[in-house]
Amino acid sequence: MRRYLITGGAGFIGVNYAHRLLARGEKVMIYDDLSRRGAEANVDWLRSEHGEEAFELIVADVRDFEPLAKAAREADVIVHLAAQVAVTTSVEDPRTDFEVNALGTFNVLEAARLSGRQPIVLYASTNKVYGGMEDVAVVEEPTRYRYRDLADGVPETQPLDFHSPYGCSKGAGDQYVRDYARIYGLPTVVFRQSCIYGPHQMGVEDQGWVAWFVIAAVTGQPITIYGDGKQVRDLLYIDDLLDLYDRAVERIDVAAGQVYNVGGGPSHTLSVWAEFGPLLERLVGRPIPVSYGDWRPGDQRVYVSDIRKARRELGWEPRVGVEEGIRRLYEWVVRYFG
Repeated sequence: MRRYLITGGAGFIGVNYAHRLLARGEKVMIYDDLSRRGAEANVDWLRSEHGEEAFELIVADVRDFEPLAKAAREADVIVHLAAQVAVTTSVEDPRTDFEVNALGTFNVLEAARLSGRQPIVLYASTNKVYGGMEDVAVVEEPTRYRYRDLADGVPETQPLDFHSPYGCSKGAGDQYVRDYARIYGLPTVVFRQSCIYGPHQMGVEDQGWVAWFVIAAVTGQPITIYGDGKQVRDLLYIDDLLDLYDRAVERIDVAAGQVYNVGGGPSHTLSVWAEFGPLLERLVGRPIPVSYGDWRPGDQRVYVSDIRKARRELGWEPRVGVEEGIRRLYEWVVRYFG
C-alpha cells in the first residue's frame, strides 16, 4: 500500500485517479483549494463512493509552501495536477498564472526534496510547451488538417517553444520537474498531455473542449467554434491516462527523469467540429447550431502526440476508442446535468 498525495485532487483527473487508488486500497491525500467549479461536488462523490473517512482532504493552495511540505512528508507518490489551466486566463492575468503553475510546481518539488522520502513525482505538463509549431508542414483535407511529415505525431524531441503565459508557466514547471531528477536524484516523470477527456470533467469554453461541447449540447448552451473547426487533436480517455500513471509508478526504474508525450496518438484523433459535430449530433439526436469566431493566438491546426516512447518503455497503449469514450462522457453528462 502506497501513500499518494494528489495536488488538484478534486479536479477532473485528480478525482478519477483518487477513485481508482481508493478502490484498490491505497492511502490518498487530496490537496486542493476547491476553487474550480465542480470541485466540491467531486469530493462529495468520492465520499459517497468510498466513505467519509476514506481519504484525507487538505484544503490549501499550492502557492502556500508550508501545508504542502507537511503533506509531502507523508507521501510515497506525489501526483501534481494543480494548475491554472486556460491560455485565455493566463493572458488576462499572467501573474496568477505564473504563481500557480511555475511557483506551485517549484513548491511541490521542494516539498518532495525536503521530505527526505524521495517520493515519486508525476507532473501533468502540456503539449503547449511546443508552441504553435508554425514550422511544421500541415496539409488541409476536407474535414481535417494533418501533418505532412509526422506520420507518428509529435515526438519528445520536438523543440520547445513556450507560447503564451500559460505555455511559459507550464513549460517552466516541466523543465524544473525534469531537472530535479538530474540534479537531486528525485524520481520525477513529466507527461506532456494532449486532450484528456472523461466523466467528472467540468469543461468550459476556454479549457476542456470535448467535455464543454458535450455539456453545451446537452444543456442547450451556445457553442462557438474558433477557427474553421478542422483543427485536429488526439484524444485520450481518462482511464487510459491513469493506466499510464500506474505504469510509470510501477516502472519508476525506467520512467524516472523521463519526459513522455501523452495522448491518443494517430489512431485516436478527431477534428474539433467538422468530425466531432456529426458524432455529437448522432448522440443527442438533433442538429446542433454553432457560430464561428476568429482563430485563437497560437492555436495549432494539428496536434497529435507520438506515443511510441511510452509504448516502448512502459508497455502502455490507449485502449478506449474515441467514439466509445465520447459515448461514455455523454452518458455521464446526461446523468449529471440532465
